[in-house]
Amino acid sequence: MNNAGPAGGPRGSGLDLQPFRGIRYVPERVGSLSAVTSPPYDVVVRPDGLHQLQSADPHNIVRLILPQAPDPETSSEQAAGALTSWLAEGILAADETPALYVYEQHGESMLQRGIIGALRLSEAEEGVVLPHEDVMPQIVAERAALMRATAANLEPLLLSYRGDAEECGTATVVDRTVTTAPLLSTTTEDGIRHTLWSVTDPASLTAVQEDLARHEALIADGHHRWATCLRLRADHPGPSPWDFGLVLLVDTARHPLQVRAIHRLLHRVPVPEALTGLKDAFRVRDLGGDLDRARAALAEAAAEGNAFLLAGDGSFHLADRPDPALLERTVPGDRPAAWRSLDATVLHSTLLDQVWRIPDTPDHIGYIHHTRAAVTKAERDGSTAVLMHPVREDVVRELARQGVTMPRKSTSFGPKPATGLVLRSLTL
Repeated sequence: MNNAGPAGGPRGSGLDLQPFRGIRYVPERVGSLSAVTSPPYDVVVRPDGLHQLQSADPHNIVRLILPQAPDPETSSEQAAGALTSWLAEGILAADETPALYVYEQHGESMLQRGIIGALRLSEAEEGVVLPHEDVMPQIVAERAALMRATAANLEPLLLSYRGDAEECGTATVVDRTVTTAPLLSTTTEDGIRHTLWSVTDPASLTAVQEDLARHEALIADGHHRWATCLRLRADHPGPSPWDFGLVLLVDTARHPLQVRAIHRLLHRVPVPEALTGLKDAFRVRDLGGDLDRARAALAEAAAEGNAFLLAGDGSFHLADRPDPALLERTVPGDRPAAWRSLDATVLHSTLLDQVWRIPDTPDHIGYIHHTRAAVTKAERDGSTAVLMHPVREDVVRELARQGVTMPRKSTSFGPKPATGLVLRSLTL
């Protein structure tokens, strides 16, 4: 990648997005493009989803982003070996010309467009890229080992920014590009059509860069990958490709993101045990086994205060109206009111830390994006799923601007980019 950008490239105090030589699957060498893609690594529900993706095609990208081996070091080496082999065999190939990539996701009631490029890394205090969630050191360490071994950005982060009301800069380039012939188009199993175009002409690249240099961005999805990129940048001092990370930037003034909750799975904690702990802390009601009815009740209760659904025993239990004295005693008082009132804050500070006394580690707590998958796994394992209500995007953005991070895995922004459409090598 040309780190300076075309003709030296514009540098501003905002986002610095650069073209790169994308690595893409060669369609003739795989069964189908849809068969080699995957959701982001942390959305794949293991092991069922992982096995399904692995069996879809021997070269599915999940073999790179979630390599299966007895230990992390072997996993990373396995992924690096697979990437090297696939490039040597022509399964994957690098585009000849550095480009930015316009990316469209189109479903029955959804259209999202954004632009993929290599974004200059920055710390949170610089106010250019705003994180809104804490990260888990163990996951960052695992992702760092994988990125170090493969020397590649295997999947883009999802970042949002607010563009100008008038058509200019990036918006104009995106709208013009989608009228041309795409590089690829494929429909995944969920019915979403994914289309990718390249932008290589200097005038368009400059227009995008000058426009984005006036904006900040919110990390919508990919906090651990961003933290990983920052860690590895520190290991490679001096100007280098490690100063950049692969991102999809979406203008939410034109394409608002959907915000969903990420649910918790309390390993080895059966529902009766979890409910016993809640007895004196929340009002608890049994709603029966209808998920849609339970979700409606959760939304109604969440409009008035903190509320959660517990599941895993064939029924849904609504926990709401927490004891104010308990919240006063357990929720840190040195944060903004909007942070103190978050469901995720109350879940971690009050329930996990004080009521249930469960450590927030992978051995004790799982994070699952899909509601039914969380419920099914809890019922199968005899554990407890804690179902959350989503946070509004404006709350997330305002807290991020204040430099206040939310508890880890508080939100799930989407639609998320498919993994496997374009990769970025750190050695080209």
